[in-house]
Amino acid sequence: MWERFSYYGMRALLVLFMTAASTSVNPGLGFSVGVAGAVYGLYTFFVYVLALPGGWIADHIWGQRRAVFVGGCIIAAGHFAMAGPLIGLPDHPSFFLGLVLIVIGTGLLKPNVSTMVADLYPEGGARRDAGFSIFYTGINLGAFLGPILAGLLGEGFNWHWGFSLAGVGMVLGLVQYRLGGRYLEGVGILDEPEEILKQRGRKAISSISIISVLVVGGGYFLLEWLSLEVVASLLGYAVIGVVVVYFWYLLRHRDHTALDRKRLVVIFWLVLLAAVFWSGFEQAGTSLNLFASEHTNRDLGFAEVPASWLQSVNALFIIVLAPVFGSLWIFLAKINRNPSIPYKFALGLLGLSAGFFVVAWGAANSVGTDGVSPAWLVVTYFLHTVGELCLSPVGLSSVTKLAPKGRVGQMMGLWFIAAALGNLFAGLVAGRLETTSSAELFEFVAILVAGAGIVALLLARPVKRMMGDID
Repeated sequence: MWERFSYYGMRALLVLFMTAASTSVNPGLGFSVGVAGAVYGLYTFFVYVLALPGGWIADHIWGQRRAVFVGGCIIAAGHFAMAGPLIGLPDHPSFFLGLVLIVIGTGLLKPNVSTMVADLYPEGGARRDAGFSIFYTGINLGAFLGPILAGLLGEGFNWHWGFSLAGVGMVLGLVQYRLGGRYLEGVGILDEPEEILKQRGRKAISSISIISVLVVGGGYFLLEWLSLEVVASLLGYAVIGVVVVYFWYLLRHRDHTALDRKRLVVIFWLVLLAAVFWSGFEQAGTSLNLFASEHTNRDLGFAEVPASWLQSVNALFIIVLAPVFGSLWIFLAKINRNPSIPYKFALGLLGLSAGFFVVAWGAANSVGTDGVSPAWLVVTYFLHTVGELCLSPVGLSSVTKLAPKGRVGQMMGLWFIAAALGNLFAGLVAGRLETTSSAELFEFVAILVAGAGIVALLLARPVKRMMGDID
């Protein structure tokens, strides 16, 4: 809850802060929409892509429980770094340092929390699905409060106060995690000799250091020749290639049975669909956030509601609907009517598409007016929430069921790479607002996601057969 409070509290401010004029009363960075979208996409991309090494570190060196705590400490440091100008630190260096620290910390924390939740429900099935829905409720309680409180401070007073509050939330999360650790019993602790774990750790530090130098150096070199947007696009395509090669390696691994290989193909398909889903859903932090700020009438008569507050609508719907969906899956399973995982993914994509058709209609009505009613965004976020609850918690649960033995952490990392790619392309798509209208952008996303949903619906039955006895 507290980690999501910090993440979504900061995320609600990020694009608004980057695009705010550097000469305003509450100065921002003065970036263009295209540059802000690319920075947002790259930041959220790395937040999720580092889930893969984060999962590996937990599986082989630290265990999930320690990885989560260390990650939380680094995240808190990142938020406080972003608040550095409050004590006189330079704006741009502290901003980007904070983003880097949050990226590293979240890569350690996010996949391993989900793996620990799965281990609390070893019997799997619909009960694990329901358990992840409860988990989602806790996540979204933090995601609901974060934008409201951080947005109130950030938009209303000083952006850096909002970032600072996000850091306080993460510290409270670390305290909560330590106090509640006794309820986890043996979950998240590696049962291997300490000397072997230390040896792996030393090798991992050497490899990570070399890779980091190559990535930073390569990125700096590319930015000397290419725009930030082009570099972000190339990075996305490169990661897609790496994911394909990695799945090919797993499919040919001699330790995997024929059923393992079929399930790996299913995971790859679900990862692909999830990437498409998140490329649309994560417009919430970019194009939809800008639409709320620039084209939505938020005047209550006595005050104007901060644009970042509308980022809490999705979380509020999750809190209300997640227990309903969790109960629904269990009820349908009892009467043998529970939709299979592939069907739920298709429904999730179609729900997301419906939401974008609604906001595209609303954006078309905003031309020549003082702004449309926030109801357009509220309805959009409702439909997006329905789609999310059909896909995201079910996807988390399904990966833990389908993953070959000993590769759960890595498969969770690959699941979050889908979110990474979705976030990256979401930022790049949002950058098109510089050359196209909101209505046209939202309609484009709606059609793209609808097409993916229809294909997923048509292939749901053969994909289900490849899963074996997993439901």
